[in-house]
Amino acid sequence: MQRLTGKVAIVTGASAGIGRAAAKLFAAEGAKVVVAARREAELEALVTEITREGGTAVSLAGDVQSEDFAKALVALAVSRFGRLDIAYNNAGTLGEMGPSTAVSEAGWSATLATNLTSAFLGAKHQIPEMVKQGRGSIIFTSTFVGYSFAFPGSAAYAASKAGLIGLTQALAAEYGPQGVRVNAILPGAVDTEMYRGMNDTAESQAFVTDLHALKRVAKPEEIARSALYLASDDSSFVTGTASLVDGGVSITRT
Repeated sequence: MQRLTGKVAIVTGASAGIGRAAAKLFAAEGAKVVVAARREAELEALVTEITREGGTAVSLAGDVQSEDFAKALVALAVSRFGRLDIAYNNAGTLGEMGPSTAVSEAGWSATLATNLTSAFLGAKHQIPEMVKQGRGSIIFTSTFVGYSFAFPGSAAYAASKAGLIGLTQALAAEYGPQGVRVNAILPGAVDTEMYRGMNDTAESQAFVTDLHALKRVAKPEEIARSALYLASDDSSFVTGTASLVDGGVSITRT
């Protein structure tokens, strides 16, 4: 049996990487999916692919920093599919990197807006719809960076992603009594456009690979499977967690 049959999901950051893989997997597992990102052409291609493979999806392009966009995604899910069960707030950015004393205020603010504030705005409008039906699952994509490991030059990224863990815990405690579960996934390095942009040499990729106990980086589909677990009823007693899916980077010292 498909694990998400009859459920409706929103996935942000769905034009590439983890979000795209999660949207495809959720649809393959029976969910009706609303996919969101800034790049309209990539979203339309994803919807076509999901439909061709027997799934159901609709897209809406926009900026996750906008509260109006957060509202519109929920409205689309409800108007098109009648409900909202799952929200994977995955959109994110590396933001402005470099020595912390050189990071601009604008760069800092933009990183927090994309990685943290957008997740809050999404959840703010997703939760009431879930509360109406007495259950739901919200998932955020955080990271091991700023939690169990740190890289120089990543202050804004680390702070914004660490903030998601606090948001996860606060929302889980607040809305658990109404049946809404909230969890964060903390991936290690994942072979995405963002990863390749940050590690654009063979030397850099070898260094990052070696940090992991598994001595490789993840495929987006591997992180998507962890999101599927948190989205499904298999995780019905799991909430408020910061779930490491990091290939052992947090425990490796050799």
